[in-house]
Amino acid sequence: MIIFLSLGALLQATPLGLANEAPAWDDFQDKFGKCYSAPEDEAARRKIFEANVEFIAAENVKGHSYVLAVNKFADLTGDEFFSKRLGFNRPDATSLYQGAPFLGNHSWNGEALPPSVDWVSKGAVTAIKDQGHCGSCWTFSATGAMEGAYQITAGDLVPVSEQQIVDCDKGLLPPTLGCSGGSMSAAFKYAKSNPLCSEDSYPYEAKDGKCRVSGCTKAWTKGHVSGYKGLAPFVRLVPASLNAMMSAVVQQPVSVSIEADKDVFHFYKSGVVTGACGQMPDHGVLVVGYGTDEKYGDYWKIKNSWGASWGEAGYVRILGGSAPAGRGECAILNSPSYPVVSLSLDILV
Repeated sequence: MIIFLSLGALLQATPLGLANEAPAWDDFQDKFGKCYSAPEDEAARRKIFEANVEFIAAENVKGHSYVLAVNKFADLTGDEFFSKRLGFNRPDATSLYQGAPFLGNHSWNGEALPPSVDWVSKGAVTAIKDQGHCGSCWTFSATGAMEGAYQITAGDLVPVSEQQIVDCDKGLLPPTLGCSGGSMSAAFKYAKSNPLCSEDSYPYEAKDGKCRVSGCTKAWTKGHVSGYKGLAPFVRLVPASLNAMMSAVVQQPVSVSIEADKDVFHFYKSGVVTGACGQMPDHGVLVVGYGTDEKYGDYWKIKNSWGASWGEAGYVRILGGSAPAGRGECAILNSPSYPVVSLSLDILV
């Protein structure tokens, strides 16, 4: 009885009414369409779910700058969740730029930087997508950056196919392994040499498949992506400066890698993530803006690829600034990059 009363007190004290947001097991199954193959499987999942509910309630009474809540991943352990929801492979430093259309580093030239930027409200960000149980985050980060750059340049927001890159971009330097991971620079390299299919004509399947671009509708001609720029003077050794990062985000959405294998990302609902993630990047995401929270200070606004029911309608805010160790929260300044888009139309598909 004491245990049940304690858990009830935690739920009642939880910010944003977690007691209302944490459904009972049956309600959780109904809300998220859960169906299990056997009674013993359901029993195991229910046990995990109940442990996660207790963890979420206990964390939320600690007064963090962020709020956790039950979501569609609440019947998964942390290891299960992150084994399929990440996928960024850090290229070896010696092979990072081999064969890639690297166009040098972006730098801040002392220009005034606005206090906030939001490319979502400016119409340069496509709808939230879901990578599913496939380590293809790198393709979503890259396509988001390319879609944004193209919209800013051409005035037309055209969703392009992540599945095309999963199926067709296979290489060793840097490594691109479809659902087993890859890097954004490799996707930019692929886009320089190949036309990109529309998302509708080459839909996402969350699995590795055979390359089949011949039957798709070409959204972009080959060569619209002329290359990409980095922000870190020496990737993985010297991170990007805070001003360089802000300057780049003022210009367009920026691909970044972060460490996202902590429980705060598993159950993130709202607020500003701070002090809850490490410095070893394992997940590719897209910075679509920055701003200042009245209570928690500066933040980066990030588009994730875990569906619109996760986080702040698919987005997460991460603490701004360059601490810790100059790499920023979750190592966001470790290796940012963005594509350079050209509107030259004299290149044949």
